[in-house]
Amino acid sequence: MSVKHLPPVVKQLLTLRNPNLPTNPSIGKLSAVFNTTFDDAKRRRAEKGWLTLTTCTLLTANLPSSVGHLYRFTTRSDPSDAATRYSVADSVNKAALIREAAMKSSIFVGVPRTILSLGGLHEALEDDVNAALRKTSTRSPNPQNIEEILSRGKALWASIYKPHAEKLQDKLAGYHPDFMEFIIQAYGSVLSPLPGGDTEQGNLSRALGSVVGTACLRAEGGVGPQLISHVFGLLKARNEKGLSEEDYWLASDEGTEWVIRTVDTILDVVQEPVKPHAKL
Repeated sequence: MSVKHLPPVVKQLLTLRNPNLPTNPSIGKLSAVFNTTFDDAKRRRAEKGWLTLTTCTLLTANLPSSVGHLYRFTTRSDPSDAATRYSVADSVNKAALIREAAMKSSIFVGVPRTILSLGGLHEALEDDVNAALRKTSTRSPNPQNIEEILSRGKALWASIYKPHAEKLQDKLAGYHPDFMEFIIQAYGSVLSPLPGGDTEQGNLSRALGSVVGTACLRAEGGVGPQLISHVFGLLKARNEKGLSEEDYWLASDEGTEWVIRTVDTILDVVQEPVKPHAKL
């Protein structure tokens, strides 16, 4: 028997327990905090790190339309005027980075908020940018690449958690026999950099992947042990080969502190409680 409508009682229940999105901050407040933090990022030559952590902070705060505004902010000289957009190539690169950061965020804050924020980004994209974004998956497992995916996952796990990688792996496997298999597959297919390097649209480096984890877990709150682990993961990214100047700085003590403080600065604005209007 098909089900076409929700039972009235169930429909009423679904309106309870705060099911709606949080109230978005005003465009003025968003633009102000974007301007302040982005100017700081430019001085530090950390623009990719800024765009990554800002995406993850807004996604974790569950503000999909703010993710759309972030895209407009970073691709236009005037976010309210489409005529001021930069080149198509620049806009495609920014959009690809935002959606890749959002994709990786699903590992830390779950699929529902990732869906909503990807939707917020998609609604903000212009047709020419959307047309130029990659349309086919590069993450589909098959007999030819599954060992490579698992190898990437194991290498990333070891890179983040050494010298405690094996001990932690055994501990989590003891919670559920399939848990570590899931984690290694997710690390290999989603969290680790794609094998194409800079030729892969929107690809995030090892350091930027740790910026994703640090930003999401800092914004999420209440997950201190996991946050500490991924902050260590960001610091350890300084040991990777072939680091860009930005990656090396982000993985430094100063850069890691900047990532955490910048997430906090954005959160203080986007999660500011809305004051009720005074009654006349």
